[in-house]
Amino acid sequence: MTNIRSILVVAVLIGTVRMIPVKNSDEQSAQKWYEEYNERAQEVFYANTIAAWKYNTNITNETQAAQIFASLVTANFSIEAAKNASNYNWQQFTNATLKRLFSKVTNIGSDALGKVDQAKLKQLKELASEMETIYSEGKVCRNNTCYSLEPDLTRIMAQSRDYNELLWAWIGWRDQVGEKERSKYIPFVTLLNEAAVANNYSNAADDWISSYDMPSEEFKELMFGLYRELRPLYQELHAYVRRKLKEEYGVDKFPSSGHIPAHLLGNMWAQTWGNLLDFVQPYNRTSVDVTPAMIQQGYNALRMFNVSEEFFTSLGLEKMPQSFWDNSMITKPANRSVVCHASAWDFYNQKDFRIKMCTDITMEDLITIHHEMGHIQYFLQYKDQPVSFRDGANPGFHEAVGDVLALSVSTPGHLKKIGLLKTVQDDYEADINYMLSIALDKIAFLPFGYLMDAYRWSIFSEETKMDDFNTKWWQLRECLQGISPPLSRPKTSFDAGAKYHIPANVPYIRYFVSFILQFQLHEKLCEVANQTGPLHKCDIYQSKEAGAVLGDMLKLGSSKPWPEALEIITGTSKLSASSLVKYFKPLIDWLKANNTGHRVGWDMDTCPFSATTTAPPSGQSTESGPTGTNGLSTSTSIETVPSSGHSTGSGPTGTNGLSTSTSIGNSCGTGFSLILVLCTVKYTFSPYI
Repeated sequence: MTNIRSILVVAVLIGTVRMIPVKNSDEQSAQKWYEEYNERAQEVFYANTIAAWKYNTNITNETQAAQIFASLVTANFSIEAAKNASNYNWQQFTNATLKRLFSKVTNIGSDALGKVDQAKLKQLKELASEMETIYSEGKVCRNNTCYSLEPDLTRIMAQSRDYNELLWAWIGWRDQVGEKERSKYIPFVTLLNEAAVANNYSNAADDWISSYDMPSEEFKELMFGLYRELRPLYQELHAYVRRKLKEEYGVDKFPSSGHIPAHLLGNMWAQTWGNLLDFVQPYNRTSVDVTPAMIQQGYNALRMFNVSEEFFTSLGLEKMPQSFWDNSMITKPANRSVVCHASAWDFYNQKDFRIKMCTDITMEDLITIHHEMGHIQYFLQYKDQPVSFRDGANPGFHEAVGDVLALSVSTPGHLKKIGLLKTVQDDYEADINYMLSIALDKIAFLPFGYLMDAYRWSIFSEETKMDDFNTKWWQLRECLQGISPPLSRPKTSFDAGAKYHIPANVPYIRYFVSFILQFQLHEKLCEVANQTGPLHKCDIYQSKEAGAVLGDMLKLGSSKPWPEALEIITGTSKLSASSLVKYFKPLIDWLKANNTGHRVGWDMDTCPFSATTTAPPSGQSTESGPTGTNGLSTSTSIETVPSSGHSTGSGPTGTNGLSTSTSIGNSCGTGFSLILVLCTVKYTFSPYI
């Protein structure tokens, strides 16, 4: 295995960071030690990233083994460095920057498991790689033809309006991928929690949340508060889309509880609904989906990336280096298995940055490209920071950068500038159509963005037991998102594993943060660019002033706590949903008026087709669907009682001391006390009035 051998050579040459005296308080010595660490860390991280890239772009047994080996070499380097750094009394340093650097060197995440058990660390790495391989190589077959997720099943979910074909793709993907991952995810969680304890956290949830420079419970409360504030917006959108879907597929396909069957929303995970625009757009105006125009004009992947780069450079930001174009994978290879999930890569040598993406010629992928190029721009801007600061101010910042620009790119005015729209219809009805197209992505995503980690927090805290993994998943989706599985799902399935970030172990709350943060940044950049009209019409294209403000924040990397970085660009250190509400205010008013006389929301004590060991009993349906059991209404007794003692792990609200018990397994109760209240009491929040 030549790849493994080359990594071994690098590891031997690098060695370990030198030992230092016990509890040394000399900051000058600490600075010198960190400089040595920084140089060696770049070499180790580069070798590790090369191995990971080779696996992600060519999945074979050899590249998988090399990736695992490289990650173990890196883990042991980080363990040794953290050990040596801990011998400094860094918590008492007067130099705030040096103190922050050392805090990051000593926080080594799941690699900490190697401090207590090298065999378990190796098992953790192997399980992670095996799950990602299952996901990336998953296929659903029929009539002697097999379909991969990208682009095949993704296109079916986006374009088909055949109820049964959507059902086939939806069930097939979960059965082929999720069920295979479950037996690996269970021991993986155990090891991940052991790693968190070795890293001085109570569980993996607290370890993840440490990236936000906030106490875990405070952060969870902040996230829940933002979700609760924005929930009424989502409910109005949900009600309108549900009504349109009933017109398309028939009322008999929908449970009487008000939930939407999860396979009908244009996306494999129902996380964004933009692919429904063709029949939910209310007014007869030119569609803002420019996919047909892109195809007609002969767009290919390279041209899409060039369009994105040009937006960044119009702001005075960095061009992509030639190595980016030489080394990136922007289309799906025909002759090998790859991890198609789009991602941006920093190779830690200050010059090698790449994107991996199986690009399809759609407007959706054009927006995704801007998102990924935003990551690359962040890499370029902070490349001269010490390696420990080469990250976003918090994980949500990294996700928000490209999306901020995409808010400008997707405006009809900008699409006309770049030749993808012939005319711009500037009137109230056209505005509503456009804002709805954005809401189908941005507002529709919010509960999903929140619940992905709320789900895993409950697993890591052991509130959710392994036998209830699928039950909990559907409880949260039914309660918080108002969607339901199209038919009964086995309790032994693992439908959460059908989403990449679960088997890949990528924390997801960052996307929820970014979907709020991007509107905050957008409003400020529009102000700097002297855009005085409505936020939804703002296009910061060619504003060097806006680019300078954005660039100043990006250059900081993670060298400052995120509230300070936020204040630099917006003037406030608080994460706020007010800009998002302001952006969508005209649409919110329109939805409320349009939904008058129609149901808004869904039953909180009725969970159609929740995860069960058997199918729901027949004969209890008020609206018959494809399985004969739609509309099943189950009376559930939910009792909230004080727990004994102090809980070591809480849900996303930070209200320890409450636990829940339910009389049957498919209650909409979630076990998180504030979420439980939300799911059992009808709230009437009106933050946008």
